[in-house]
Amino acid sequence: MTLQQLNSRFGIGSQLRFVEDASGLIIAEIENTKATARLCLQGAHLMSWQPRCASVPMVWWSTAGRLAQGKSPHGGAPVCWPWFGVHATDSSLPAHGFARISPWQVVESGTEADGATRLTLQLMDNPQWHAQWPRGSVLKLTMMIGDTLKMQLATSNTGKEAFVIGEALHTYLQISDIEKIKVTGLANTEYLDKVEQFARKHQSGDLTFSGETDRVYVNTETACSIEDPGLKRRILISKSGSQSTVVWTPWADKAAQMGDLGANEGWRTMLCVEPVNAADNLVTVAPGETHVLGVEYSSSTL
Repeated sequence: MTLQQLNSRFGIGSQLRFVEDASGLIIAEIENTKATARLCLQGAHLMSWQPRCASVPMVWWSTAGRLAQGKSPHGGAPVCWPWFGVHATDSSLPAHGFARISPWQVVESGTEADGATRLTLQLMDNPQWHAQWPRGSVLKLTMMIGDTLKMQLATSNTGKEAFVIGEALHTYLQISDIEKIKVTGLANTEYLDKVEQFARKHQSGDLTFSGETDRVYVNTETACSIEDPGLKRRILISKSGSQSTVVWTPWADKAAQMGDLGANEGWRTMLCVEPVNAADNLVTVAPGETHVLGVEYSSSTL
C-alpha cells in the first residue's frame, strides 16, 4: 500500500498520519489530545510515546538510534515473536524472532471513546515467515495511544496442529538514572538469571540496580512498577496473557558493545520491564484458537 493509500484509508486528520523516513521506511505519527507517539511499520515497532501530562517521554529511544531496512534499533517497543531470545535449535536465526524486522500492514484505525488513537497492524505474509516458521498462523498487534499505552499481541492458529510460541513486547522505558530507581511487585518470585548462565534464583524485596541485569521472572501474572524519584513518577506495568516478566539493563560494558545503547550513556536512562511468555512459560496455541498477550503502561506522581 502506498503512502497516499495509507493516509487515505487509515489516516485520521492531524491525529494519525503516515510519513516516509529518510531510511525509506514508513512511520505512523500520532498526535491526539492525550499523547504523541511514532510507530514504524517495519516490525510494528513503537518508537515513542509521551502522554501530554508527562514532561519527558515514557518510552525510551536512543539519541543514536537510526532506522534501517531489515534491522531493529534499540529502544521503543520491539515485538519479539515467535520465539524470545536465541532460537532453541538454530542459533543462526534472528534473536527474538523475525516479527521485529519484518514488514507489517495496517488493517484498522480509529478513535477510542476516551480520545486515544487505536491502530491495528498485521504481520505481512512473506517468504521469511514460511522459511523460519512453517505454521498456519496470523499475528496482529493493536495499540491504543492515549493517557496510557495499551498493546495487545494476538496470535491465531489457522492450521491443523498446535504450535508453541515464545513472545514479548520488549518495551524500553524512560527513567532518570538506573542507579536511583527501583522495581516493585516482583518480590517472592523465582527468576532465571541470564547474567549467570540462567541460574534459578529467588527475588527478596524490591529490585534495585548496580550492574548488568537480565532476568526472566517466571510464573508471575502480577503487575509491577518502576519508582523513579528523579522524575517523580511511578510507571505501572499491568499485563494479561503473560506468565513471565523480563527486567533488563545492559550496564556500561555491554552497552558500549551495542552501539546506540552506549551513546551518551543512554543506558543509564532506560530500563526494560516487559510482559513475556518464555522459558518455563511458553504458550501452546491450539488449532482455531487465539492467544493474546496484553500490557498497559500508565504513570502516577511519586
